[in-house]
Order: sequence, then C-alpha cells, then structure tokens
Amino acid sequence: MPLYETVIIARQDISTQQVETLTEQMSGYVTEGGGTVAKVEHWGLRNLAYKIKKNRKGHYVLLNIDSPVAAVKEMERNLLLHEDILRHMTLRVEELNENDSVMLQSRSARPGGRRDREEQESDAPKAAAEEVVAADETATEEVATVEGDA
Repeated sequence: MPLYETVIIARQDISTQQVETLTEQMSGYVTEGGGTVAKVEHWGLRNLAYKIKKNRKGHYVLLNIDSPVAAVKEMERNLLLHEDILRHMTLRVEELNENDSVMLQSRSARPGGRRDREEQESDAPKAAAEEVVAADETATEEVATVEGDA
C-alpha cells in the first residue's frame, strides 16, 4: 500500500482534547478504508506565517499513514468539510520516518530559556576577547623570535 504523510492545521480556538478527537476521527476514516496510521505527532499550538480565516495560530498534527488511495481521499474529503480545519496537506512518501520529525527534534534542541540566551550572549564577547589576546601574544612571540634571529 502507498505511504503518506498528512499535516493538519486546526483552529486556535479549539482545545487540545478537541484536536485529539479530531485526529482520532480522521484516523478512523483511514482504518475504515483498510489502512493504518503508523504514527501521530502533535506539534502543538504554533504561529502561522500569515492569517488564515482570522486566525494567527493553529494546532499542528502530523499523521504517518499506510493506506489505499480511496481511504486517504475519504479522509481529505472530510478534512475539507470540517469547520475546525484551517489547512491540510497530504504527501505521498517512499518510506515512513520512524524517528521524531524535524519539528519535534528542533523543540528538544532549543535552549532552556531567556537565561541561557543571556549567558550565551555574555560569553560570546569574552570568548572573542580571549581569542584576540591569544593572537596578540602569538604575534608578540613571533616578533621576539624574529628579532632574536636578526
């Protein structure tokens, strides 16, 4: 059976519980059609690049699907009819990624918060100053050896 990845963006006004219910409904259409949902990732409430239907944010969900075409078409038809769905996109892929998606990996790789950023910013000038001092000392040593050779 073909493999698909579907990303769904739901309205910001609905709760996380409603997003999970919506995801289960869409997974139900796939399973009724003879397919399986291999993985579901909730990316959470994220900012949109531009307003969509007066919404600035949306709940993002990724579905990895192993299903016949008819089941995916039925799911997409219901996504178009559902009023809480802002956008959706389904792509056919060669293989399903078993690891976390890039969105979840980038979330775990983020620094802890403002304090971490402030510490990194305050360390950067110190490190640059230390490099300049080290380079200056190296240049002084080279000059001393050149004068000693002459």
